[in-house]
Amino acid sequence: MLIAALNGSGDGGSDKPVAGSAASLDAQDDEKSAKEIAAEEAAEAERLAEEEAAAAAQAETDRLAEEQRIADEAAAAEAAVAEAARLGSVAQQNAYRSAVDYLDFTAFSRSGLARQLEFEGYGAPDAEFAIARLEAEGGVDWNAQAAASAANYLSFTSFSRSGLIDQLMFEGYTAEQAAHGVGTTGL
Repeated sequence: MLIAALNGSGDGGSDKPVAGSAASLDAQDDEKSAKEIAAEEAAEAERLAEEEAAAAAQAETDRLAEEQRIADEAAAAEAAVAEAARLGSVAQQNAYRSAVDYLDFTAFSRSGLARQLEFEGYGAPDAEFAIARLEAEGGVDWNAQAAASAANYLSFTSFSRSGLIDQLMFEGYTAEQAAHGVGTTGL
C-alpha cells in the first residue's frame, strides 16, 4: 500500500501512467540518439568527402608536377641535341676552329676557305659545316673579306679596277663581293 500511496492512489492502475512516462522518456532518448547518430554519420561522410577531395586535388597536383618534370626533361634533352648539332662532331668542331684561325690570319672567300680546309684534310661536309656555322653565328662578313683581299693585292702589286675584280672573282668571291671589295680601295 505504501507504493500505492506514493503513486497517489490505492488502485493498481496508477502504474500504467508511470510506465507510460518512462517509455516516453526512453523514446525521446532513442530519438536524440538517432538524431545524434545521423548527425555524426553526416559529419563523418562530410569529413570523408573532404579527405577524398583533398586526395584528388593532391593527386592532380602530383600528376601536373610529373607532366611538367617530363616536359622539362624532354626540353632539356632537345636543347642538348640542338646544341650538339650546332657544335657538330669533333671533326666539324676542329674544322670550325681552323676556319676561325685562317680568317684571323688572312682573308678568304667562302669557296677559298672551303678549299683551304679541304687541303688541310677536312672532308667537304666538315668544311661546309664549319663555314655554315661561321655564317650562322655572324663570325664572317664576306664583303669585309673581299675588301681585305683587295687591299692585300694592292699592297704588293698594281691592278686596274676590272683586273682586281676579276682576280677576286678568281679567288672565289661573288661579283658583288668583289666589286664591294675593290670599291673600298678607291679604285
